[in-house]
Amino acid sequence: QVQLVESGGGSVQAGGSLSLSCTVYGYSYSRYCMGWFRQAPGKEREGVARIDRDGSTRVTDSVKGRFTIAQDNAKNTLYLQMNSLKPEDTAMYYCAASSASDCFTRAAGSFAYWGQGTQVTVSS
Repeated sequence: QVQLVESGGGSVQAGGSLSLSCTVYGYSYSRYCMGWFRQAPGKEREGVARIDRDGSTRVTDSVKGRFTIAQDNAKNTLYLQMNSLKPEDTAMYYCAASSASDCFTRAAGSFAYWGQGTQVTVSS
């Protein structure tokens, strides 16, 4: 059974940092495109960052220079380092996995496996 387990959310003041982790169980981690998504109350789900099997990454413009996605294949773990956090980064954050060959252009619906989510709250 495939399972994604996130950790590391919390509350922080603007300008602070948080690090999220997502450990994958039940499949060969290196075979999948991995991503972080977020959803704030009343807003649509938004893609934050993705990392492909070869380690190449993309992040959405609103977090460029502040967020970094990384992975440790040996630990089957995906990370999201978030620095210089802003109140608008407040959301539930989800990790997800996709077997699609094109990692960076596929819609969120192509991600078949999702974690339970971890809350990030940034106060001003």
